[in-house]
Amino acid sequence: MRILILNGPNLNLLGMREPGIYGTESYADLCERIARHCEALGISHSVFQSNHEGALIDALHGAIGEYDGIVFNPAAYTHTSIAIADAVKAIGIPTVEVHISDVSAREEFRQISYVRSACVSTISGHGFSGYLEAIDLLLERFGR
Repeated sequence: MRILILNGPNLNLLGMREPGIYGTESYADLCERIARHCEALGISHSVFQSNHEGALIDALHGAIGEYDGIVFNPAAYTHTSIAIADAVKAIGIPTVEVHISDVSAREEFRQISYVRSACVSTISGHGFSGYLEAIDLLLERFGR
């Protein structure tokens, strides 16, 4: 199985950005944890992060024929980007929406997720472990 781990804006600042919400581990720590998990499961993976909406959409389009599943933390674009939601729908690759924090317990605007309806599942509020849970879910439901 081949999985794309896709991360949206400001996630490159993990460890510095609001540690009370996102924790003190860095983005590099997250990538290392994902790599170890995928290696243990025999899963091929790639990680991509961008602060730019178009780059995330291009990564989704580029996933066609390359990946069997996507773990996607759209970050702030979750609540604003119909274009990203449309891209997830268009590519037809099983995608799990992931959020490090519990967005349902945060600001009112974070209650809206344009991406959620295009995804097979959402994992929110489980910290970095949510990414690993999403990988496991994709492997269990769609693995080959």
